[in-house]
Amino acid sequence: MADKVRPYWQNYIGGAWADGSDGTRITVTDPATGEPIAEVARGTAADIDRAVAAARRCFDSRVLRDLRPHRRGDLMVEVARHLGDLADEIALVECRDNGKTLAAGRAEVALTQRYLQYYSGLADKLEGRQIPLGADYLDYTLHEPYGVSAQIVPWNGPLPVGARSIACAIITGNTVVLKSPEDSPLSLFLLAEACHRAGVPAGAVSIVCGYGAEAGAALVSHRDIDHIVFTGSVETGKSVLRAAAERVIPCVMELGGKSGAIVYADADLERTAASATRGIFHHAGQICSAGARLIVHRSIHDDLVGRITELAAKRSVGPGIEGCDMGPLINARQLDRVETLCRVGVAEGAALVMGGARLPGLKGHFMAPTVFADVRPDMRIAQDEFFGPVLVVLPFDTPEEAIAIANGTDYGLAAGVYTRDLRLAHWTADRLVAGQVYVNEWWAGGVETPFGGMKRSGYGREKGQEALLGYVQTKNVAIRY
Repeated sequence: MADKVRPYWQNYIGGAWADGSDGTRITVTDPATGEPIAEVARGTAADIDRAVAAARRCFDSRVLRDLRPHRRGDLMVEVARHLGDLADEIALVECRDNGKTLAAGRAEVALTQRYLQYYSGLADKLEGRQIPLGADYLDYTLHEPYGVSAQIVPWNGPLPVGARSIACAIITGNTVVLKSPEDSPLSLFLLAEACHRAGVPAGAVSIVCGYGAEAGAALVSHRDIDHIVFTGSVETGKSVLRAAAERVIPCVMELGGKSGAIVYADADLERTAASATRGIFHHAGQICSAGARLIVHRSIHDDLVGRITELAAKRSVGPGIEGCDMGPLINARQLDRVETLCRVGVAEGAALVMGGARLPGLKGHFMAPTVFADVRPDMRIAQDEFFGPVLVVLPFDTPEEAIAIANGTDYGLAAGVYTRDLRLAHWTADRLVAGQVYVNEWWAGGVETPFGGMKRSGYGREKGQEALLGYVQTKNVAIRY
């Protein structure tokens, strides 16, 4: 397998590769070294306009809508097949521009293929219904695509997030213009290559790399956009929603979280420690649904903290290309933010058990695995999203107190429960305000399970069958004989 990425990448617009309209480029750096690894064509508002125009032409031609639904699904199967052919290169670029390990990069290819295959199987199963109105009437419903879908995906998981959104759009007859993240755009260009090889119609999928304030803003405010899918921060999400409100178009919004898991006194501590460790330190905690808060019964608080700390200390930290367990944060700005919040936690009086600072002696943006114990719910480190490898552990005494702590943030993306008591697990899950609740395993579930937030974590659902409902609108046809 090659150890260098392609030095220059173009945007994919209207079925063809293209330089940026003004000829400028964005430099992509390796977060493990801070060194440049490639350049990509910088997409501007003019390039977004070209991509949206191509998407509109494709949609208006009905080339997708007039296909039998299973044929749209077949296209996604072909995209998945070609992604497999590109798997080694995708793993390399995910490692070099995103900080993942090579193993994690290959796993993301497999996950992405699974999304594409799953939605290909649903393409001919999104059905309307017939409504009885009595004699001399026939009434039925149709699911129709919105049109041109604008999609902005995050830098932490661009390939699987982008592919599942594209798959939902295409199998329901929409067309897509996707803005790739400037920090880690390369895997999405390989997704575009797979779409091209698979014969996805020209204009059905365009992928443009540009800065959010320029290309992103131009995309969500474009007059020919009919639908928006956004994953990112709450503040950026507000800007997207304001642009959507001006034109009254629907959105699917996933806006991050500060997800907490309740650990009852009867939990299997060995398994809980392993699950919680993975839930916060996988991809250096740069996952919207990371298990950032552990709400632990006071009787087992110290024991569980000790087990987690022991496991965390065994994780090797370094460049993913070297096979380390945990890689870098995406950039220096994110590293500064996480380290600053850790200093806030110490100042607030939380017990810093391990970590709390960047790792010395490494060139890239490496943060030490960090654990805070005896955290109070009102502390900033218990409320703010770090998006880094920082676990905060909060003690509780009663189930009611645990629920109050778990629900006591502005977010509601994910939550967890660890217990051997099935009754208690159901009781707790019923009271947690979160889009998904994991019981006895963080990230239990799969591509089949709906994913999305409550409260400020957003609305709409991705993954699962429910995701398709965010890409269609219902038309009713009522006939009098």
